[in-house]
Amino acid sequence: MSSYNFTGTPTGHGTGGDSLTTDMNTQFELANMVWLGVGAAGVWIMCPGIGLLYSGLSRKKHSLASLWLSLMGVCVVSFQWFFWGFSLVFSHHSRSHMLGTFEFFGFRDVLGAPSADAAVPDITYAVFQGMFACVAGVLMVGGGGERARLMPMMIFLFIWMTCVYCVCAHWSWNPNGWLAVLGEYDFAGGLIHQTAGHGALMYALILGRRDRDKNAKLPKYKPHSVASVVLGTVFITFAWFFFNACSAGNASIRAWYALQNTNLAAASGGLTWMFIDYFRYDGKWTTVGLCSGIVSALVGITPGAGYVPVWASMVIGIITAAGCNFAVDLKYLLKIDDGCDVWALHGVGGCIGSVLTGIFAADYVNATAGSYATPIPGGWLNHHWKQVGYQIAGICAICGWTCVVTTIILLIMDRIPMLKIRLSPEEELQGTDVAQIGEVAYDEDNEEDYTFEPQPIRSRLSVIGSITQQIKHPLGGVDDKIEQAVAKSPIAEVVDGQPDSNSNSNSEEDSLKNKEKETV
Repeated sequence: MSSYNFTGTPTGHGTGGDSLTTDMNTQFELANMVWLGVGAAGVWIMCPGIGLLYSGLSRKKHSLASLWLSLMGVCVVSFQWFFWGFSLVFSHHSRSHMLGTFEFFGFRDVLGAPSADAAVPDITYAVFQGMFACVAGVLMVGGGGERARLMPMMIFLFIWMTCVYCVCAHWSWNPNGWLAVLGEYDFAGGLIHQTAGHGALMYALILGRRDRDKNAKLPKYKPHSVASVVLGTVFITFAWFFFNACSAGNASIRAWYALQNTNLAAASGGLTWMFIDYFRYDGKWTTVGLCSGIVSALVGITPGAGYVPVWASMVIGIITAAGCNFAVDLKYLLKIDDGCDVWALHGVGGCIGSVLTGIFAADYVNATAGSYATPIPGGWLNHHWKQVGYQIAGICAICGWTCVVTTIILLIMDRIPMLKIRLSPEEELQGTDVAQIGEVAYDEDNEEDYTFEPQPIRSRLSVIGSITQQIKHPLGGVDDKIEQAVAKSPIAEVVDGQPDSNSNSNSEEDSLKNKEKETV
């Protein structure tokens, strides 16, 4: 059996070498590549978990749209990351401290050269970081829950990822980014939550409050499914173990240290939020409060999971959960209808966690990565007092950039007729599921079903006739049963005293369609 004759030497740049003559795997520990590859799959689970969480918090008529946006977000962001997102964040030869180049446009030359994390090749790191980008995108669009049009949402997400997320990620995670050069600490993605949280806040602000025609004040709706909230939290927590532990970039002791910090912070945060709600809500141990505390604490520990001692993770979980609990009520002061509390949990939680990382970061924890570690001066535990200043500088820059650029994007889009970002009052009353998707999450027999049914039933209309009907009746399938009901009524049979000549043909068509449905 013949084999390749690998005589070449890895170049360390470009593709890393010719794969036909060079074994590029010799530059890396295969265990590290396996660790990040498994981590990428684990982090992906967070996206449908977020969808389940948002769906449970939403009203029933919008619940499917929340699940839809989680998978849509993965699709849009994955394409954007391939197209130019990875290049804008992690290009090797960036000419600016602000943004990368098109060196890896369309994943060109993304293969076996050492990545920004030198322990793994570019292709492995690109896959892993692509999952982080998906999480940021899915979190952010939660700000438009229950009132955003879906097609403009997809376009907005692509632009937002390019102009907001990629810019801020380059600042913090590219070795040439200005925050990385400054010395800010962000172990696993505090910037993800800062950008997503504040992006969602601006999305909610520009859209306006839900049901604004009938709500003089900020509305407050109960979650339609606490079970979905719990299941979403389970998915999110499971994925977060990979999210933080694999951000070590290698399978060293530091990865397992980060994993323990993540678990302890989540437990502490869940208990903290639940106890606060016990005293705020007449002695009730709220399930949604428990889930919210877990998520907020996971956000808080993310920037420092691989920097802080284990005992500090408990403190971070408690402080972050308490801060986010009270931040939920700030939306009533700000009068911004963030129904899924993306800003309160992720925006505020990410900022609190970043500041606490500057306080509790320790050089000896960072050193547990061994030969993979880059020495750091630590935080206040090492008497490095100005580290908190670096963290605050990063918070101000990232949050400020996110708010300004997100607002500009949305205001421009909303001025374009085809890209109006908000549902009409009639569509909002009907629900995003039926109005925009044509399907529902719950098929209840006691309710009229106006949803689109993708059955293989041949249309009797010509192509031109079908287009004409769509122009006259843009809601299409939503009005089918209404039209049928009107057609059966006596009023429809007589127009200006004359019998409707089409009534017989309509009834014939209905019977034919019913026979075809029975056949299918």
